[in-house]
Amino acid sequence: MGNNMRAVEDAVILAGGKGTRMLPSSLYMPKETMPLVDTPILNHLIWEAARAGVKRVHLVLSQRKLEILDPFLSDVSIHDNEVRPDLPIHALSLGVPGVQIIPHLQDSANGVADAVKQALSDINGPFLVILGDMLILQKHLPPNSSGPKTASTASKKLVERYNENGLPCLGLFPVELREVVNYGIANLDRNMVVEIEEKPLESQAASNLALCGRYLLPEETGDILEKYPLSKYGDLQSIYLLRHFIEYGGLNGVVYNSPSSMYDSGNPLVWLKSQIDHALQREDFKGNLSSWLSEKLEKMGEESYH
Repeated sequence: MGNNMRAVEDAVILAGGKGTRMLPSSLYMPKETMPLVDTPILNHLIWEAARAGVKRVHLVLSQRKLEILDPFLSDVSIHDNEVRPDLPIHALSLGVPGVQIIPHLQDSANGVADAVKQALSDINGPFLVILGDMLILQKHLPPNSSGPKTASTASKKLVERYNENGLPCLGLFPVELREVVNYGIANLDRNMVVEIEEKPLESQAASNLALCGRYLLPEETGDILEKYPLSKYGDLQSIYLLRHFIEYGGLNGVVYNSPSSMYDSGNPLVWLKSQIDHALQREDFKGNLSSWLSEKLEKMGEESYH
């Protein structure tokens, strides 16, 4: 790391959205806390941020979500160690020892950039941004083996790239071409982003590299956002911010290739597929689940044949 380059000590996890596409399941719980089989999404994201080396995690929340999560924010754990002695303490709490969790209120769901702005007054230096409904995992572990030491390296890879050249970074995940219409898509030239298209048609996409909710942004992000006010750019503020980086200085693209898996809790069917995919790769579930699925599919095939 260069002498004039500040360490990345903050991560912002965005969880202020209404989660309407996950209704009715999001009626009683934030979609960011929904379990991937048995571990809440938010736990995975905080562990990922901790593994990247941050000292503070800023949670951007709506008023309703802040009220729901308040008991977990004010205490290390709501359970004592006797409840599940087979589980590590971090599996039963929201935080990680040595990492401060700081809540921030977002009054209205006005997009990624507006959510980031809610935390900027408490951040000095470059910082990570993680979307609260998207997981990038390299390992598929049960709760008793999960935690900061075995967490996703997605954010850590952004920090490592930033430390090489001091430029902002963008995490990218390869998707099927038929899926590009659901994402922002980046075009790379030797690891540098040269173009970002917002939800292009399959026939018009420059690549299949999808924005996957991972960013490393510079200290001056707040000042740059003033050039692209919410009143004019709306939800596209964040895209214009990234395009600004491309034009003025450069934007790194970090691609998460296999064996990484991307899971999105954006809608019920996609999340159901994520649950099954994760469970089929876990040693404690895959044997039983794969047998049950095979039997179920075989039975359904026989019934449709008759």
